[in-house]
Amino acid sequence: MATTEPIRSRNDLRRLADYFLERDQHRNYVMLVLGVHTTLRISDLLHLKWADVYDESHGRFRSHLHATEHKTKKQKSIALNQKAIDALALYYPNRKSEWIFVSRNGGTTPITRQQAWRIIKNACEYLGIEGTIACHSLRKTFGYMAWTSHEVSPVVIMDIYNHSNYEVTRRYLGVAQDDLDKAYREMDLF
Repeated sequence: MATTEPIRSRNDLRRLADYFLERDQHRNYVMLVLGVHTTLRISDLLHLKWADVYDESHGRFRSHLHATEHKTKKQKSIALNQKAIDALALYYPNRKSEWIFVSRNGGTTPITRQQAWRIIKNACEYLGIEGTIACHSLRKTFGYMAWTSHEVSPVVIMDIYNHSNYEVTRRYLGVAQDDLDKAYREMDLF
């Protein structure tokens, strides 16, 4: 089984977002935006409810998303940036359920991981985005972009992913292989 890769190009990420927007697939657009900006695993992301992100009593989106990761049982407080809030606001008027990523079965359950995988996979294939891209790519993309842009300290990225050391994070994000590839490509011995 191939290792899932992050989306390595901001242009490809934008094209993927535009793909969903141009087709009025707001649910899928929100899945992409929240997946990339929150670093939640797809199983945690799909089980988000509107109450997790929207404060009904104050009529506004929350500044933070509080989630307990299913895999690690660790609690996370994730600041929702403006891009995430704007995506949620686009989709919020069309809500039909307590679930953000509601399935078409009458609104009683969220979409499945398999359906989320098909959504991402089909869009990437249509757009010709190369690599082993799947749902977990959304989680990895945040870290990859943060790491390669040098805008976020590697220590902070390690903490976001709950990794124990620098090498685990480099390997997880595919940065270790990118560094090796760069060394091979740039070395000119003649």
